[in-house]
Amino acid sequence: MGLLAHSVMPTIIDDHWDGGPEIVPVPIMQILPGDSPRLKGEDKVHVLRLAAIESPLPPILVDRRTMRVIDGIHRLMAASLKGLKVIDVRFFDGSREEAFLRAVEANVEHGLPLSQADRTAAALRILKSHPAMSDRAIAKSTGLGARAVAELRRSCDSVPPSNFRVGRDGKVRPLNGATGRLRVAELIRENPEASLRQVARSAGVSPATALDVRRRLERGDEPVPCQKNTASAAVESPRDSLPVQTPSVVGPPSTVTLEKLMRDPSLRQSELGRRLLRMFKENVLGAKDMTDICASVPSHCIELIIQLSRQNSQIWEDFAHELNRRARIVSPE
Repeated sequence: MGLLAHSVMPTIIDDHWDGGPEIVPVPIMQILPGDSPRLKGEDKVHVLRLAAIESPLPPILVDRRTMRVIDGIHRLMAASLKGLKVIDVRFFDGSREEAFLRAVEANVEHGLPLSQADRTAAALRILKSHPAMSDRAIAKSTGLGARAVAELRRSCDSVPPSNFRVGRDGKVRPLNGATGRLRVAELIRENPEASLRQVARSAGVSPATALDVRRRLERGDEPVPCQKNTASAAVESPRDSLPVQTPSVVGPPSTVTLEKLMRDPSLRQSELGRRLLRMFKENVLGAKDMTDICASVPSHCIELIIQLSRQNSQIWEDFAHELNRRARIVSPE
């Protein structure tokens, strides 16, 4: 959990792009060891290396409820070895399972690498506590390959079954697309006034799939599209298959890419950089509700909103083009 040197420590950003949770000085005696993903425990040599660093180390991450370390046990031991009485802390609020997942992710992101055995054991534990989490999402959190995670899921009898997967983008994808679509159609018929997001959540499908089913029902079509080459309904792949979307529904920007940008100090430390991050974040948050927003647009406003949306799209396209031009000047091929 510790880090090799202050100069190679990326700042840990949690859910807040603008600095994360507040840093609080806490007496070292009040902090307890946590549930570490390291099977062999702490590395004493690494603790000594950290203790030799004169500059302040980044704050550690602590479970507010239990006061147990989630990320930073090596830094905590180094501070104690140096005779410090207090240490900077960021608090984490969540369940024990969420805390362990965050601990694994933090150790994959920076510091002393987890061993292959550590990552495999962590992936198995996450599969048991988060069975709906997709193979690729767990792979990203643990530093394993998606195939390795899939094999763990297949080979372990203690992993609870799940009829859907939650991908790295936060979208819900059913393992059987036909079943999810039929459930959406049933829910819409029972309660036509229900929001698409509520229907999607209840049926275990993406909001885009719920929107597509509703539009099919309005046209008098079957909720499950017929496939040319198969007589049965389409079955989505259990491995992060793409949700069904109509051409008019655009998925949200990559949250993975945004999180990476939000950890970049060169952006966070300038006013224009922070402004750019705010613009991207607003797009991400707005995209999550885009299907509901699309369905709620009054008919007399549709053409104006289409025009404005295309103008905004062109602004971003011009921005990307300008950045691409600059990249070629800075790093010519």
